[in-house]
Amino acid sequence: MASGNAEDPKAAFPEIAQLRYEDAREELIAIVARLEAGQVPLEDSMQLWRRGEALAAHCSTWLDSAQAEIDGATRGRGPAASTGADDEAAAQD
Repeated sequence: MASGNAEDPKAAFPEIAQLRYEDAREELIAIVARLEAGQVPLEDSMQLWRRGEALAAHCSTWLDSAQAEIDGATRGRGPAASTGADDEAAAQD
């Protein structure tokens, strides 16, 4: 079993956990642009790729947390607060 960076990209870049979503997203966009330009040596590209993976995971965690908070805030407000597909289907029956 491999250890370290290959299994958990966030473990290789612990400082990413302190970034705000917007900052992580902007850095990820910059990394993607550099990689797409193809002007980075292979070893540097791999390091950028790993950092990008960690940034993407961090952004995903932020978004999942925000969604859970929204879901929790809207739960219990009744059907009027919900906009899910299940509610629309029930309304059509």
